[in-house]
Amino acid sequence: MSALQMIYRKNLYTWEQALRVSASLALIAYGATAMKGTILGYGLIATGVVLAITGLFGWCPMCAMFGRTLKVKQK
Repeated sequence: MSALQMIYRKNLYTWEQALRVSASLALIAYGATAMKGTILGYGLIATGVVLAITGLFGWCPMCAMFGRTLKVKQK
C-alpha cells in the first residue's frame, strides 16, 4: 500500500472520474458564459469546481459517507 492510499482510498471508478471532469468543464463553461454574473451562474461554477476536484482525486466525500469504497487489488 502506497503512502497516498493510506491517506485516502479511492471510491470512484476511472470512468466515473472522467465523467465528472468532463461534466465539470461543461458546468463551469455554461455558468461562466450563459449565466454570467448571476447567482445561479456562480452556483454552477462552484458545483463544477467541486466535481472537478472529486474527479481528479478519485475520492468523493458523499460516497465515502455512505460507505462506498473500491476493492484494492493485491499485487
